Amino acid sequence: MSATKNPASRPSLDGITLEMIVTQLSERMGWEAMGAAVPVRCFTHDPSIKSSLKFLRRTPWARKKVEELYLQQAKASIKPAASSDG
Repeated sequence: MSATKNPASRPSLDGITLEMIVTQLSERMGWEAMGAAVPVRCFTHDPSIKSSLKFLRRTPWARKKVEELYLQQAKASIKPAASSDG
């Protein structure tokens, strides 16, 4: 099975580090919202970038969920241009 990337429908994580992802999500959403979206202790109990990175680097399923959350946020912030009908 080969995974195909469709840049039109999904932004890429190329060149984006896990630290950048966690930092941007924490600034945009806040730790509480991140903990609601991905319920892991590193977001819900005394959250920090450092503790989150340590956990996410050792926990592939959680990292995947955080990356998906980041992509959802990125996609939501890129609004398609409205077509003008006249």
